[in-house]
Amino acid sequence: QVQLVESGGGLVQAGGSLTLSCAASGRTFMDYAMGWFRQGPGPEREFVGAIRWSGGSTKYAGSIEGRFTVSRDIGKRTVYLHMNNLKPEDTAVYYCAADWAPGTEMIRTARYEYDYWGQGTQVTVSS
Repeated sequence: QVQLVESGGGLVQAGGSLTLSCAASGRTFMDYAMGWFRQGPGPEREFVGAIRWSGGSTKYAGSIEGRFTVSRDIGKRTVYLHMNNLKPEDTAVYYCAADWAPGTEMIRTARYEYDYWGQGTQVTVSS
């Protein structure tokens, strides 16, 4: 059974930093892209960034403007979202997700492409 468990959310002041973790278990993720999404007050869950588990290639949403970085520790089976220079508009529930896409380093950004999801962790940025 695949499990993705996020942690590391919390309250931070604008301009601060936070690192989220996503512990993955239940299968080998070498053919997966591991993505981070977020959902603010609106209905949309938007793509933030992702990493290919095997090759390590990354992709980010333009709105991130270079402030966030996705990394992974294969030995720990954990994916990270490092967030710097946080802004109040970054306030959201952040979700980790896994997209099975074998034989490619492609990273997809559409929510419906992702097969497995964590429960989410709240990030609140105060002004």
